[in-house]
Amino acid sequence: MKYVYPAIFHPEKEGGFSIFFPDVEGCYTQGDTMVEAVEMAEDALNLMLWDKEESKEPIPYPSMPQDIRLEDPSDCIVWVSADTFKYRKMHDTRSVKKTLSIPRWLDTLATDNNINFSNVLQNALKKQLGV
Repeated sequence: MKYVYPAIFHPEKEGGFSIFFPDVEGCYTQGDTMVEAVEMAEDALNLMLWDKEESKEPIPYPSMPQDIRLEDPSDCIVWVSADTFKYRKMHDTRSVKKTLSIPRWLDTLATDNNINFSNVLQNALKKQLGV
């Protein structure tokens, strides 16, 4: 899934930025530069939304910019995107054991030809799912 949320970037006196997402409870991060702050915001947002997807929690709707009240005049709204499918592919690489059934003759033929069953299944699933 792809998302875009407003984040509040607050410049800190000692440098860098603190960041929070008014629509995603508990989603906070920080960065020393604007580039790092945006990267950290993307990572934090992806992680929080991925967790909500995994636990079947509702995904909050993003606020409209005109509805967001900035507490400090130095604060600014930065739109941050998240692609939880892409994030999941990069970070959730744990293997999952699956039991499957195939005809014995196919198992024998594949084994005799040193076929890697896991690799074949992964490739077939990716092709079938278009990923």
